[in-house]
Amino acid sequence: MSETQDKATAAFPSDHGDTGAAGTDDAGQPAFKPVIAAKAAKRANASVIGMLIALLLCVVAFLPIVLMNPAPKSSGYRPNVNVAASAANAKDVAGFTPVAPDTGDTFSPNYARWVSGTGDGVPTWEVGYLTPKQAFIGIVQTRKANPTWIFQQTGSAPVTGTRNAGGHDWELHDTAKGNRSLVLNYRGTTIILSGSAGLDEFSTLATAVVKALDRAPAASPDASTKLGETVSRPATSTP
Repeated sequence: MSETQDKATAAFPSDHGDTGAAGTDDAGQPAFKPVIAAKAAKRANASVIGMLIALLLCVVAFLPIVLMNPAPKSSGYRPNVNVAASAANAKDVAGFTPVAPDTGDTFSPNYARWVSGTGDGVPTWEVGYLTPKQAFIGIVQTRKANPTWIFQQTGSAPVTGTRNAGGHDWELHDTAKGNRSLVLNYRGTTIILSGSAGLDEFSTLATAVVKALDRAPAASPDASTKLGETVSRPATSTP
């Protein structure tokens, strides 16, 4: 064998022998090993370290802001509603003194408004309260109540009895869905309390309402429904 043939054989090993030797792939070719230059590796490491430092600086910068603004308490946001002031503003247009019960800090009002009643012809004074047990009771007051309107305001609930509060027997309307209403025709206006609260909280608010009504001048009723009358469904024509 010539010297040239010997060099060729050394450059390209024969398939005979161990093909799984280190430095070759499955096809018998030398394995490729990527090589990163030292400068490139240094730049890559510097970029990663720079990102970590920037992230740490952001956390340090915003941490005081987070600490100075603690999370809100579980009671949540309560709107600043002045029921007495809103009632005074609505007095002239209402034609009576809108009720503004003194509930202290136990019942939190979330709205107080005068509704002109352009849709049903019954203008109303409305106040909504969040109860101490986080339930809701809404107050609706008018001097133009009628059986159909009362039926709608009480959610079509039947009269299930009476509930004494503030020295007066309120008409109790109860549903099977947990909502209930108390209705009282007193001193020239009809008051309806409706919501999902328990009867104990209804009684507390109803007592405060009666006290507020006693302090205000009696209104001249325009059209009211006497308690004890059957509140019937709206009349429908028979085909």
